Amino acid sequence: MPDKPSEREEEFIARKEYERLKKIEEEKHSNLAAEEKKKLKELHHMRCPKCGMELVAINYKNIEIDKCSECAGVWLDSGELEAVSKLETSSINKLFSVFRK
Repeated sequence: MPDKPSEREEEFIARKEYERLKKIEEEKHSNLAAEEKKKLKELHHMRCPKCGMELVAINYKNIEIDKCSECAGVWLDSGELEAVSKLETSSINKLFSVFRK
């Protein structure tokens, strides 16, 4: 009977899979022409990854959080999740209250 992988093994496997997929994407990006990259950025900038509608930027404690105007999804840019995780519990609760319907 196979043993269940430990948490460290699962983390290692997940990290390796992420690195593999990231390398594939980096190769694809390097092959795109600069003009095509510019066109894609213009097409997708401040659009919801889930439904494609416009995102509204909300600045909370110097963290810019993007919220979809249609599906109410909340999106964070690089480094913003880490910044949110460093907030105190009371600040996090206040942040969540901004996004409640």
